[in-house]
Amino acid sequence: MSHVQTVLGPVSAEELGGVLPHEHLLSLVPGPWLSGGRSGGRPDAIRIAVDALAPLKDAGVDTIVDLSPYGVVGRSATGSNVLALRELSERTGLHVVAGSSVYLEAMSPAWVRDLDADGLAERFISDATTGFGDTGVRAGIFGEQATGLGVVTDFEEKNLRAAARAARATGLAIATHTTHGTMVREQIAILTDENTDLSRVVIGHLDIPESPDDVLYALNAGANVAIDTIGKQHWDFFLGAEPVRADGEYTKRAYFRSDVSRAARVADLVAAGWADRLFLAMDLTGAEAYLNPLTHGQWGYSYLSAVFLPLLRDHGVTETDIATMTHVNPRRLLTVGGTR
Repeated sequence: MSHVQTVLGPVSAEELGGVLPHEHLLSLVPGPWLSGGRSGGRPDAIRIAVDALAPLKDAGVDTIVDLSPYGVVGRSATGSNVLALRELSERTGLHVVAGSSVYLEAMSPAWVRDLDADGLAERFISDATTGFGDTGVRAGIFGEQATGLGVVTDFEEKNLRAAARAARATGLAIATHTTHGTMVREQIAILTDENTDLSRVVIGHLDIPESPDDVLYALNAGANVAIDTIGKQHWDFFLGAEPVRADGEYTKRAYFRSDVSRAARVADLVAAGWADRLFLAMDLTGAEAYLNPLTHGQWGYSYLSAVFLPLLRDHGVTETDIATMTHVNPRRLLTVGGTR
């Protein structure tokens, strides 16, 4: 029977309202997932997330997808922190879907390196069929499965192939991470080589590249596209471990992408007939809220509904198309065994 797998168990897709398909609920403040347990802790992370999520139901959103990979922004080696997601769901009344994946090579746990693609696929399949570790909480999607900035390392290719094999075995969808919108074609080539149904794949962070060429390539190949860093107008390049620095001034790499340009991209794609392949999210974490005080920092999880959707309307996007992107598309993707 088709269903959406949440951290509280399977639910009918018809029960879902609006969906935020790419977030990280346990990374809103420093805690054991960011600081190695040296400050904060699970109770604080849960309390702050409960408060942060409070406005969503009034905005028509009742489902959050937590795409936190192993080793970064929230998924522990044993998967035990999905119990915090379960508690969040119980306390907020929101549906929460947990992803299973591995992030960039430089930020991945050592245990993943000891597994080949089939071994990692077995781990992903276990997360989806019996649950993370001994928690009984099952994954509802594979993602965000990552590739690097302008490169797909052998390690990252192995992991993407593992996600593809697990998706074929379970019927779950895949959400990818493209680092600053690069390696889109390479991801699609790997997934295609693994006989992946691209209608069950959403390619992430394609609101970042200035050129729409790779966006259109992904859509024409049959994949879905995520406009999922909404509100991240300023951000730093986090590609590996923090370097050791001497005291004093230093330079860093940073990026800017306005939400006006994001809205224009969405409007252009909708006008071209692609609304049924587009997904909208914010990928909000505490670091981005700090760097973006006028978007995430002011509005939090309300930003998409309160600010960005009105911006889409100003660009001529209809309520029907907005509902397609925020309700219909994510329900379809999250439905186990769902069809295009």
